[in-house]
Amino acid sequence: MEKTGKQISIIVAIAENLAIGLNNQLLWHIPDDLKRFKRLTSGHTVVMGKRTYESLPRRPLPNRRNLVITDLAGEQIDGCTMAYSIEDAVRKMDAAAENFIIGGGSVYRQFLPYASRLYITWVHRSFEADTFFPEIKKEEWQLVSEENIPDGGEADFGYSYCIYERK
Repeated sequence: MEKTGKQISIIVAIAENLAIGLNNQLLWHIPDDLKRFKRLTSGHTVVMGKRTYESLPRRPLPNRRNLVITDLAGEQIDGCTMAYSIEDAVRKMDAAAENFIIGGGSVYRQFLPYASRLYITWVHRSFEADTFFPEIKKEEWQLVSEENIPDGGEADFGYSYCIYERK
């Protein structure tokens, strides 16, 4: 694991086949999961790629510091802090509070080695997708919390809220 001195967490919803998105959109709509995301990330820095930022229904995300990674030097987005590389994003993260990586696929893949905590909503179904979460090596992570939501609630599939901490 890379040491940064920053508290870096990943928050993501993942299907059984590791699918997370299609055509720059989420694959499902689970209102309680969106409320959980808002509750966990409010008041914190959220880090995302530019395409994820562009997919948000409300931009920038309110009551959060939006840190957007772009490879276009000098690009600016109103209301956001810009980063021009993963290293630049790490430098600009909050040193005193949890920072949440919110996507997309490439950003998750690059930050997974830095993360000390994973907030995963496991969706108990497979989906067609063009964006996937990288494989999570079970030997590197310890499950510290799990809440199972059965089928038939807000969605026609079950899901589980899981929190993992790096071993």
